[in-house]
Amino acid sequence: MTATAAPGVRSWRRAVDDLSDGWRQRQLWGHLGWQDIRQRYRRSVLGPVWITISMAVTAIALGILYSGLFDIELARLLPHVLVGFVVWNFISGCINEGSEVFIANEGLIKHLPSPLSVHVYRLVWRQILFFAHNLLVYVVMLVVFPQPLKWTVVYAIPAFVLLALNGAWVALAVGTITARFRDILPITQSIVQLAFFLTPIVWIYDELVNSPNPAIAERARLAEFNPFLHFVEIIRRPLLGQDQVWRHWIVVLVITVVGWALTMLVLRRYRSRVSYWV
Repeated sequence: MTATAAPGVRSWRRAVDDLSDGWRQRQLWGHLGWQDIRQRYRRSVLGPVWITISMAVTAIALGILYSGLFDIELARLLPHVLVGFVVWNFISGCINEGSEVFIANEGLIKHLPSPLSVHVYRLVWRQILFFAHNLLVYVVMLVVFPQPLKWTVVYAIPAFVLLALNGAWVALAVGTITARFRDILPITQSIVQLAFFLTPIVWIYDELVNSPNPAIAERARLAEFNPFLHFVEIIRRPLLGQDQVWRHWIVVLVITVVGWALTMLVLRRYRSRVSYWV
């Protein structure tokens, strides 16, 4: 005989309840997120400041390197690279850690009766804390390389909210799939590494699109098909005092809606199986 799912196991109500019940347990995943960072840097003199130092050293080194390669003034390229790195670290953290969010929490899932979304909220909260630490680099950059900031800098707030919302659905969807198919984990990590070079983090998109060389400009426009470009730009442009490009916001909003719709389908169908897969 073929086993059938219990009545109501695959229901929209249970999928929505998982998200809402997990959100109500903010004290739990908030505390666990803090503990993750404290444990990682326990007995370290500088503690979480190492998060900022390692990111800043890498960004500065690449900024100096690509400034010479592209013959772009360092004062122009380095702020672009630094802010890009801050945003990219959040994106890559949500994807890489999200792909193993349920595998890494196998013990808690099996022994702690809590919604699956608790582990996703914990992950996103941890990445938000990392992002906050890395913003120290942005503050120092404003002192060393003053930027023409405008009131539009406030757009960075809703932009980051959208980024966090997308980080949550990516972790939830990819984490569920990876729990079933473990080969997805190294594939995801490889894709993220490749996406770093295809996303304008260490190179300036507008610079290449407006290149006098038609071939370079045409190839640069292909970056528009890279979804990461739009997520980085909606935050980086206001933080650097640049004008908004609304097509980036439209693409991000569409991805947010479609992404959550597909994730709810995955959650509805496979939520009850995750504890067996891990």
